[in-house]
Amino acid sequence: MASVQNPPQKRHPLDGDVYAMWLIPKPRPEWISRIEARFPGLRIRWRSPSEVGPDGNRITADSLGPEFWDGVTILSCFMPVRPEYMKDVRYVQLTSAGADKWLDNDKYKDPNVVFCTGNGTHAAQIAEWVIGAWLMEEHKFMQYAAVMQTGEWNRSLFNGVEDSPGKRIGLLGYGAIGRQCAKVATAMGMEVYAYTRSEKPTPESRRDDSFCVPGTGDPDGLLPAKWFHGGDKQSINDFLAQDLDLLVIAMPLTKSTTGVLAREQFEILSKNKRKTYVANVARGGHIVTDDLIDALETGKIRGAALDVTDPEPLPQEHPLWRAPNVFITPHVSWATPYYWDRALQLIETNLERMYEGKPLINVMNRIENY
Repeated sequence: MASVQNPPQKRHPLDGDVYAMWLIPKPRPEWISRIEARFPGLRIRWRSPSEVGPDGNRITADSLGPEFWDGVTILSCFMPVRPEYMKDVRYVQLTSAGADKWLDNDKYKDPNVVFCTGNGTHAAQIAEWVIGAWLMEEHKFMQYAAVMQTGEWNRSLFNGVEDSPGKRIGLLGYGAIGRQCAKVATAMGMEVYAYTRSEKPTPESRRDDSFCVPGTGDPDGLLPAKWFHGGDKQSINDFLAQDLDLLVIAMPLTKSTTGVLAREQFEILSKNKRKTYVANVARGGHIVTDDLIDALETGKIRGAALDVTDPEPLPQEHPLWRAPNVFITPHVSWATPYYWDRALQLIETNLERMYEGKPLINVMNRIENY
């Protein structure tokens, strides 16, 4: 009688996993070799939508074919892929800070599949974008740049210049981006007010254990002079009424946060002692665009810096381009040559935690979707 062979035992939790990386940068063979050597039995497949196929067109998730998707158990990507490509997937590492584009994906709805965000990989550069836009407004850089075109030594803008000490920044969302904004703003002498959906009454509840670039952020939650919380409109309205000089939208886009700034909220901001400057680096859907245009045209707010818009891309003929004192960039505040190095560091950190049987970082809250 033939002996029954027992299946080979896994040497570690990653042994036998297939990791599909569908990422913008082209594959890095040296990184793949190092990770596969560190976690024997883990196989990595890395392809990029920036690659060109034999037909001369950029490759797509569909054109990769079953040889790429078969057997995949771990996935890293930004945009959702078809659920049939993910039938064996147990863990998804997103490169985005939010998951609003995934909400209708069947795998996202599966509670047995772990989703982790790219939270923390964007914080340093996006905070610099926010503070850069604020300083540009405070010191009239845009106006001076326009005067430069005439070659005129014009000091007439001098009386409009201000600085930041003693002013107040309100952070609508106090994740990695909000915390780094707070760190830089504090260094400039600003007072920090933080808003979170859930209450943070204790030092432990104010800690942040997500991915963090060393030397950045506020991991212990020590910087805010005052904390606000709540998931209802009145709670947000109370926060907006706190005489904010700079309001930064840095929260995930969910059903409850869509249109969080509309006519009513701009009216509240207009009653602050000093006019509020609004910076949105989250999603365009947080702001009702027509109401923003009205707030800019009627002077209810001091101005706005927008890296995201609704609609997006913003059509060339859209009136938001011509609204007074608005600064718009095409969803690029996340950009830095160091971004993908940080994303790979996050991926490796979570692989190491899986290997050691430790909890993952940046795990998505599937109820609130952030």
